[in-house]
Amino acid sequence: MKRTLRLLLIAGCVAAACLAEGKEGGESGGSLNLWKWANFVVLAAGLGYLAGKNAGPFFDSRARQIRKDIVEGDDLRTRAENRLAEVERRLASLESDIAQLRDEAQREGEAETERLARHSAGEIAKIQAHAQREIDSAGKAARVELKRYAAELAVTLAERQIRARMTPETKDSLVRGFVRDLQ
Repeated sequence: MKRTLRLLLIAGCVAAACLAEGKEGGESGGSLNLWKWANFVVLAAGLGYLAGKNAGPFFDSRARQIRKDIVEGDDLRTRAENRLAEVERRLASLESDIAQLRDEAQREGEAETERLARHSAGEIAKIQAHAQREIDSAGKAARVELKRYAAELAVTLAERQIRARMTPETKDSLVRGFVRDLQ
């Protein structure tokens, strides 16, 4: 409101100056100048009024938005710095983590090798025991077969020797003895 009054006062002073000039000149061109100045004053007053009415809230909202954006930017920068610090911390510990993983993998590999060696030794012992049992069983079967074969050979040899010694008189004597035993 105070601005509007100031603008009207300034416009009135300018209009009075124009009127004074127009009376001194005494020409009709002076009244045209007066209307030009009056038109300028009205236009300047209207623009001043509109700017005064709308500029304040516009600049206030713009200032609030800028402050809000600055706060958000600071927040984003802080979060980015925190993430950067976290990434740098992880990168710093990355070498030690890799070394630790390598050591752990090597220990696990050695343990697995040892476990496989124990397992293999156990399996070899089982296979050897089974093979020994098979060998013993095959040996026993071979001995039994050998005894049977030897017995057959002995019987065959004895039969041949008996047949070779057998004469008709021996046959008769054997038959008579058998018949006697039967009676």
